[in-house]
Amino acid sequence: MSLVDLQEDGQISSTSPPTKKRKLGGLECGLENSPTPTSLAHHGSEKNGNGTMAQNGNGVTSNGTENGADKGIDEGLYSRQLFVLGKEAMERMARSSVLVSGLKGLGIEVAKNVILSGVKSVTLHDTETVTMADLGAQFFLRESDVGTNRAVASYQRAAELNSYVSMRHETGQLTEEMVKEHSVVVLTNSSMEEQMKVNEWCRSASPSIAMIVADVRGLYAQIFTDFGPKFTVVDTTGETPITAMIASITKEENAVVTTLDEARHGLEDGDVVMFTEVLGMVELNSKELPVKVLGPYTFSIGDTTSFNNYERGGVVLQVKQPKVVSFKPLPIALKEMEPVYTDFAKFMSPQLIHVCYQTLHSWNSSHSSPPKPWSASDAAEFLALAKEKHGEEVSDEDFITQFAKVCAGELSPMCAAMGGVVAQEVMKACSGKFMPIFQWLYFDALECLPVDCAGLTEENCAPSNTRYDGQVAVFGKEFQQKLGTQKWFVVGAGAIGCELLKNFALMGLGCDQAGGGNITVTDMDMIERSNLNRQFLFRTWDINKHKAVTAVAAVQAMNPDAKYRSMELRVGQETENDYNDDFFEPLDGVANALDNVEARTYMDRRCVYYNKPLLESGTLGTKGNTQVVIPKVTESYSSSQDPPEKSIPICTLKNFPNAIEHTLQWARDMFEGQFTQAPLTASQYIEEPQFKEKTLALPGAQPLDTLQTVLRLLVKEKPDNFNDCVAWARLTWQELFHNQVAQLLHNFPPDQVTSTGSPFWSGPKKCPTALNFDQDDQMHFDFVESAANLRAGVYGIKGTKDREQIKTILKQVVVPQFEAKSGIKIAVTDAEAQAQAESSMSDSELLDQLLAELPAAAELKSAGLRVTPAEFEKDDDSNGHIDFIVACSNLRALNYSIPPADRLKSKGIAGRIIPAIATTTSLVAGLVSLELYKMVQGHVNPEKFKNGFANLALPFFTFSEPLLAPKQKYYETDWTLWDRFEMEGIQPGKDREMTLQEFMDYFMNEHKLEITMLSQGVSMLYSFFMQAAKREERMKMPVSEVVKTVSKKDIDPWVRAIVFELCCNDTDGEDVEVPYVKYNLPVRQ
Repeated sequence: MSLVDLQEDGQISSTSPPTKKRKLGGLECGLENSPTPTSLAHHGSEKNGNGTMAQNGNGVTSNGTENGADKGIDEGLYSRQLFVLGKEAMERMARSSVLVSGLKGLGIEVAKNVILSGVKSVTLHDTETVTMADLGAQFFLRESDVGTNRAVASYQRAAELNSYVSMRHETGQLTEEMVKEHSVVVLTNSSMEEQMKVNEWCRSASPSIAMIVADVRGLYAQIFTDFGPKFTVVDTTGETPITAMIASITKEENAVVTTLDEARHGLEDGDVVMFTEVLGMVELNSKELPVKVLGPYTFSIGDTTSFNNYERGGVVLQVKQPKVVSFKPLPIALKEMEPVYTDFAKFMSPQLIHVCYQTLHSWNSSHSSPPKPWSASDAAEFLALAKEKHGEEVSDEDFITQFAKVCAGELSPMCAAMGGVVAQEVMKACSGKFMPIFQWLYFDALECLPVDCAGLTEENCAPSNTRYDGQVAVFGKEFQQKLGTQKWFVVGAGAIGCELLKNFALMGLGCDQAGGGNITVTDMDMIERSNLNRQFLFRTWDINKHKAVTAVAAVQAMNPDAKYRSMELRVGQETENDYNDDFFEPLDGVANALDNVEARTYMDRRCVYYNKPLLESGTLGTKGNTQVVIPKVTESYSSSQDPPEKSIPICTLKNFPNAIEHTLQWARDMFEGQFTQAPLTASQYIEEPQFKEKTLALPGAQPLDTLQTVLRLLVKEKPDNFNDCVAWARLTWQELFHNQVAQLLHNFPPDQVTSTGSPFWSGPKKCPTALNFDQDDQMHFDFVESAANLRAGVYGIKGTKDREQIKTILKQVVVPQFEAKSGIKIAVTDAEAQAQAESSMSDSELLDQLLAELPAAAELKSAGLRVTPAEFEKDDDSNGHIDFIVACSNLRALNYSIPPADRLKSKGIAGRIIPAIATTTSLVAGLVSLELYKMVQGHVNPEKFKNGFANLALPFFTFSEPLLAPKQKYYETDWTLWDRFEMEGIQPGKDREMTLQEFMDYFMNEHKLEITMLSQGVSMLYSFFMQAAKREERMKMPVSEVVKTVSKKDIDPWVRAIVFELCCNDTDGEDVEVPYVKYNLPVRQ
C-alpha cells in the first residue's frame, strides 16, 4: 500500500482517490434508534475545537462522496459485506452517523472497521496529543505526529479508507450538541463521569442515540452497550430463512406438517412460517403460523379441521420476526451487571473485571495516571481501594492485583480483537441487523503472561519513551527483544493477512533485523476493487498491484523497523525449491491467512514435517475461528475435517429443479459448457498438434462427443457476424426453455402417475411449463443479449448492446416448430443417468464421418480462425457473465414456478462468493496474535492456549484448549503425527549410501519391524508381492537410486531428505501402524 500523500511515510502517491458527488438516498430505517443527524461541520468552521471535513489530499470536502446514493449501494466495493448484512441493513447504515471518541489503539480499530463498513459519516474525536507509546497500537500515527492532537493526526489516513464516508474530526470536549448529531456514539478511553453524562444525553434524545463504551487495559477488555429503552432487532441471527418442501399435512386440531425426508427442517419452537403452493388445503397458502416442533421432519401448526383436505405439494418458509430489546441505562446497568460470557472456563472473571474497572475509575479520579506497570506498591494501594469501594465483591485478591500491574499497558492484538467486536455493535445499532451485546462483555487473556512472572519488575516494565512502551508495560523489556528477533512466515496477504501484518508490525515482531528477526509474507494475487472493503492496507490506487508487496510497504509506513520481505509465490509442491529446508528450518512459526482448504492442508503438512508452530484462522461472514497447532503436543489442522459439501443430484439439475440454487447451478454449468469448455476444446483442436490422437484414445463416447463439439463450433455453427450470434442465442433460448421442457412433458405429462399410482409430479418434482419467447419481456431479451455477446466474444466478433438493433435481427430469425420425439429416454434418477452414460459408445462409422467433415487444424489456423474461451469472472459487471447467469437461471426458475433471485443473490450463489466482513477479520487476527504471544513466551502446556470460535451476530464466543495429538502404538512405543523415523542415508562408520536391503534390515534389527510395502509419494518402491527378479534387482541398489528408477526422474537438487511411507508387520505377523520415515540423503556435490 502507498498511504496516500503522506510525505513522512516515504510511501508517496501522486494520485488521490477518484471523487464523485453522490446524493443521499435509500429507504427510511423504520428503527427507533436512528435519528436523522443535523448538518455536519463544514470545512473551515470553528466548532468544538476546529472540526473540519476531510480534505482527502485534494481539497474536496466531505471526503469526495457521500454514501447511500440514489444509485444504491456500490456492489463492486461492498459485495462480500452485502452477503453478510443484506441490502436493507446496508441502506440503513448508509444513513447513520457515528462518533468515535478516544483514538488510541482501540478507538482507531473501531473507526477503521466502521469506516470500511460504509456508514454515512464518522466523526473522530480526541482531546489528547500523540505520545510515542501510542504508536504501539495506533496504526494511523507516525513518529512525526508526536505532540499533535490524535484526532487531527489520524484523520487524513482514516479518511482514505472509504471515499463514500463523510469524515470530520473534533478536538474539544464532548458536548451534548455534538453527541446529538450522531446515530451512534462510541466512547473509548473515557472517564466514568463522561460515560454517565453522555449516557444521559443519548437517552434524552428522541429517538435514543445508541451508546457503546469500550476499553482495553493491558490484557483486559470491557464493552458496554445501551441502545435505548426500545431497540428493534430486525433479524437476530442473520441466517438464511429455513425453507422445506411438504410431504403431508393432517386435518385435525393440532395439525401435523411432515416435510420431505431429504433434509431436516431445522425449525425451532415458536418460529413463524408461511405456506405457499399447497394443493388441496389451499387455505394455508400465504398464511403465517407459529410452529411447535415434534421431530426433525415434523411440526404442528394448530387447527386445520375447517380447511379442505391436503392433496399434495407445498413449500414452508420461515418468516423472520423482529425483536424489541429494552436496554437499561448505565447507572442501573452498573449495579445489575449481567455479562455475555466469552469463556465459560472463566465463569467468575467478568464480575471481577467489572470491579477492577470501577476501581480504576475511582483511582483515576484521584491519580494523574493508572497504577505503574508491575508496581507492588501501586497494586497494593489499588487492592485496598477495591476492597474499600466493593467489599465482598473482591473475591480474588490476586486477580485484582494482577489487573493493577498490567492495566497501564496497551496491546495491539487486544485492540484489534475488541475493535472488531465493538465495530460490529456499531453496525447493529445502525442497521438493526443481528442481536446486540446485552449489555456487558468482559474479556481477558492472562494466559499470555509468562509462567513465572518474577522477572516482571517495575524497573523492567517501566516506560522508556518508545513505541513499544504499552507492550513492555505488560511483558517487560526482555520479551520485547525476543519478539524483535522472531522469524515468521505469513501465508496470504488478503483480509486476515493484512490484519496480521498490521498487528505483527505494531508488536515489533521480527523487527530486529540486526538480531536476526524477519517476517516473510507471500501472496500471488493482485488487488481487486472488492478487496478494499476489508483488506484495509490497500487503497483505490493500489488496484492491480501485488498484494504482498503493497501490504509490506503499508506496514513499514506504520513501523519503519518492519522491513518485512514480500514474495508472490503460491505455496505448494511446485514451489518447494523456494520454500525449502533453508527457508523453513530457521522459522519460529507460520501464520496462515488463507482462503482455501487445499493450501491450508499443505501448509499444515509442511509445519508438521518441519516441527513448526502454526496459527490458523478463518472467517465466514460474522463467524470466525482460530486454531493453534503446537509441535509435538496438539493435533494438526488436518486432524479434523469439515463434512463435504452436499452436491445437487444430476437429475435434479437436469430435469427436476425445485430451488433457485438448482437453477443457478444449472445456469453456471450452461455458461461453463457453452462459453468455456466447448470453445476450449475447439481451440485445442486448432492449436495442439496431438489433439486428434489424444481424443481418439479417450474411453466410451468421449471421442464422439468431443469431435462433435469441435465440428459444431468450427464448422456447423460458426458465426460469421453478430447477426449469427443473435440467431444462435435465440435458438438456444428456444431449445432450453421451450423444447427441452416440452419434450420432458411429452415423456411425463402433468397427470402422469407412477407404478404405485401416486402422481409423478409430486414431492420434490415440480411440474414445469414451456415458455414462449417474447422479445419485449426483459428477462427473455436479457438472455439473448448476453448470450449473443458472449458468443461473439468467443469468436472475436464485435458485439453490441443496442436493443433496437438486436430486436431487428431477432425478427429475421427463423425458429423451427417443435415436435416432440418418441423413444427419447429421460433419466429420472442419477443411477439411470449413470447407466445411460456408461452404456453409450463411440460409433466408429460416425467417428470416421466426423473426421472427414472436419477441416485440418493447419487449414483453420492459416485462415486466421481463433476461438477464445471465456473465463468466468463474477466481479466484472461489464463482461456479461453474471447477466447471462441471472437471465438463464431466472428463466429456468420461471419454467418450474420457482421464485426468481435478484442479481446480488444470483451472483453470490453462482459465483460461490464467501461472505466476509472486516469486523470478524479484525477479531480473529487479534485472537491469533494473542496466541502468538504465548508461543514466544515458550508455553507448551496446551491449557495455556485457546482455540476460539465466535459468531458476532448472536453474539457468541467460546474458547477451548487445543486437542492433544492422538496417540498410536507399536510394541511399547507410543507415537503421534509429530513423530517419524529419522535415518541417515550413510550410516555411521560407512562410506557409502545404504542399499534397499540394508534399509529393510535396519528396521528388522533396530525396531523388529518387517517392511511389507515401501512407498514414496505415488511410487511403490517395494512390496512383498512384487516379481522376485525385480525385487532382487532393487534390493542391491542404493535407496536413492531405487527412488530415481521407480519415479523415472532425478531427485531435485534442493531436496535433502525423502519421506517414505511404510506398511509393517510385527514379529507375530500382524499389521502395525508406524510413523513415516525421514530419510536424509547423502550430501550431493
